[in-house]
Amino acid sequence: MQTFWRKFIIQTTEEAEEAVTAALMEMGIYSIETIDARPITEEEKKAMFIDFLPDPKDDDGSAQICFYGEEDCDVDQMIASVKEMLSEVGQYVNIGAGTVTIEETKQEDWINNWKAYFKPFRVDEQIVIKPTWEVYGEAKEDDLIIEMDPGTAFGTGAHETTKLCIGAVKSYLREGDAVLDAGTGSGILAIIAKKLGAGSVVGVDIDPNAVNAAAENVAINGIAEDEIHLMTGDIISDEGFSEELGSHYDLVVANILADVIIPLSGAVGALMKPGAIFISSGIIDYMEEPVREALVKNGFEVLECRSMGDWRAFVARKPA
Repeated sequence: MQTFWRKFIIQTTEEAEEAVTAALMEMGIYSIETIDARPITEEEKKAMFIDFLPDPKDDDGSAQICFYGEEDCDVDQMIASVKEMLSEVGQYVNIGAGTVTIEETKQEDWINNWKAYFKPFRVDEQIVIKPTWEVYGEAKEDDLIIEMDPGTAFGTGAHETTKLCIGAVKSYLREGDAVLDAGTGSGILAIIAKKLGAGSVVGVDIDPNAVNAAAENVAINGIAEDEIHLMTGDIISDEGFSEELGSHYDLVVANILADVIIPLSGAVGALMKPGAIFISSGIIDYMEEPVREALVKNGFEVLECRSMGDWRAFVARKPA
C-alpha cells in the first residue's frame, strides 16, 4: 500500500534559515529541506559536484524550509505549533512572510530523492565522508574513508554542528579512550571515534530507528558489533538506563541541540571519569551563553567554544 506524507512548507528568509531549522529540530523535526538562491562559493561548488553557481540576481533573500509529517498527523495542530515557533523566532530575526502551507508527497519522494545531493566530501585533510551508493576516486593513501547511509537518522557529517564535533574529537580523543556518543543518530561520530583509536564506544539514541541506522553504518564500515555497542534509551530522564551505561567514560560527545544539552549537562557527569571530556554541539549562536551557564552550573570547566557559521560547540572537562 502506497504511503503518503504531509509536506509542510514555511516561507521565510535566508537570514532566518538557521534559527528556524534549529527551532524545528528542537520540536523533534529532523527531515528538513531548505531551498534558497543564496550564492554558493567555489569551495562549496567543488564539494557539491555542481556545474554552475546560482545567479546572484535571482537571490531576493527569501527561502523555503520544508519538513514532513505522516499522512494521519494532526495538520492543524502542527501548523499552530509551527506558527507559534515562528512568532518566537521572529522576535530576534526577520522571518519574512512566515506562512505555512502543506502538500501531499509519496514516501519514496522524500526518503530517496535527497540522495542525489549527498556526494562524497572531505571534512578535513584526513577524513572523507562517502555515501554508500557513490564512488570516490580521489582518496589519498592516509585518508580515513567513512561510509554513510543515514536513512532517516540525523547525521551525514556535512552540517557545521557535526564538523565541529569531529574536529573536537580529533583534538581530545586519546588512544584507547572509552567514548559515549549521546544522541548517536546515524552513528557517524561513534564510527569516527572508533577509527581514530577509541577503545570501547557506546552510541545511544532515544529513537530506535536511529539506532538501527547506526548499526547498519557500523557494519558498512567493517566494525564489529562488539566494538561499538548501540543502545536505545534516555540518559536525562531514565536513571536506570544511565546506571546501565556505567560511569567509566573518558570522552562524551553530544551533537544534539541546546535545549537538550542544557539538561544533559546535569546528567552526563555521573557517567564520566574524573577529568573526562564532554564535547557538546548543535548549539545555535544565540544559545551559546545558556549552554555555557549550564555547563558551569553543573560543575564542568569550559575549555573552549568552537564556532562555525552560526553554530557553536563546547569542550568542557569534568573536574579531576
